[in-house]
Amino acid sequence: MREHSLRRTIIDEMHLRRWPALVAPLSVWQVLRTVDQSERAGELEILAHGGAQVQAGERHAFGRIANVVEFAWERHTEGSSIAAFVPEGAPADVVDTVLDWIDALPGMVVRATHITLVKDPAHAEAVLGGMGFTLPETVSGRTSEGIQFWSDFRLHTEGFGRLLVSAGSVDPVTVSRRVQQLQELGNYRNMALLGLPQARAQWPQLDAIEARLREFAESVSDPKSHDDELLEKVASISFELATLSNAIGYRLDATKAYSSLVTERLDDLAPIPVKNFQSLSDFTRRRFLPAERTCAAHGARLEKLTLRAADLTALLRARIETRIESQNAELLLSMERRATEQLRLQQVVEGLSIVAISYYAVGLVAYAAKALSRYDRSIDVELVTGVSIPFVLVAIWFAMRTARKVLLAKPSD
Repeated sequence: MREHSLRRTIIDEMHLRRWPALVAPLSVWQVLRTVDQSERAGELEILAHGGAQVQAGERHAFGRIANVVEFAWERHTEGSSIAAFVPEGAPADVVDTVLDWIDALPGMVVRATHITLVKDPAHAEAVLGGMGFTLPETVSGRTSEGIQFWSDFRLHTEGFGRLLVSAGSVDPVTVSRRVQQLQELGNYRNMALLGLPQARAQWPQLDAIEARLREFAESVSDPKSHDDELLEKVASISFELATLSNAIGYRLDATKAYSSLVTERLDDLAPIPVKNFQSLSDFTRRRFLPAERTCAAHGARLEKLTLRAADLTALLRARIETRIESQNAELLLSMERRATEQLRLQQVVEGLSIVAISYYAVGLVAYAAKALSRYDRSIDVELVTGVSIPFVLVAIWFAMRTARKVLLAKPSD
């Protein structure tokens, strides 16, 4: 069987269980980071110290620290996430070692969560008061299988958010899948929101550019404005828009992609609201969707301003081309006038030339008549000279006219 080189990788990806089965009571510490490409080699070295042998390009790794704490690492497009699964009763020094090891991984933390998994709602009620949640802002929900969760989605003293999950009678594999979906929802939400501060920071710049475009539009319609100055202005505006777009374009596209994943995970979880608590769906829609729409609106506005700048540039080009065409028409008209004047001058010169040539030709006739008069005294030199004048003029005029026709009829090289 001739297999595609990626066949087994694809099949493994479809069947990969990124988290182990979660058996309560259990604590899960998950950290999501953005990681630069230059930090990947150092990340693999630290993972190797934890017992995970990861080859460059691999996207998942699993291991066990001190034979007590399992961990799962996953590489994402922009970063990595790692989750450590600490069973109840694990030595405190081991837990500290694990957290220090996780903290040593490279990258910038985007989300860090401490998940407390308990057996049933009764145990959850017992520990809920000590979670430090802000009760009016606490979100709670229940999955169709009976898994219930609580969180206020705030950072607490150790820098981690806190999530309390009651497994109930649900099997560990389903608990693992649901908790992972819940975490992915939060992770994708935070990654999507990375674009919001950048969008807000650019908003005043877009306001200024929009005002400049209005002024530029008025200048284009003013016939007294100089084209060179207008070209410099529109080039500056277009450059600023391109700079802003390049700076935030990828982030806005990522926000759009992550937002769709947030919606998918929320639909997958289909959380059932719990009385006296905010529902996860309402919390997500009220807090996340406005931010996502702000990013989308910023991208649309940036694109609209870019199109306006392009349209105004096209109008300026049309104005410049119209002026050039008018100048060319005036130049052609001027050249035509000059050609007409030159033709008239040439005709005058030709007339004078005929007179001049005729003068010399008549002079030659006079010399000839004088020479003949020596042999025949009856020849009147002055009469012969005077009578020859019209014949000479006509002959020279005809000769020059014939020469001009011949020259004009001859094709130029």
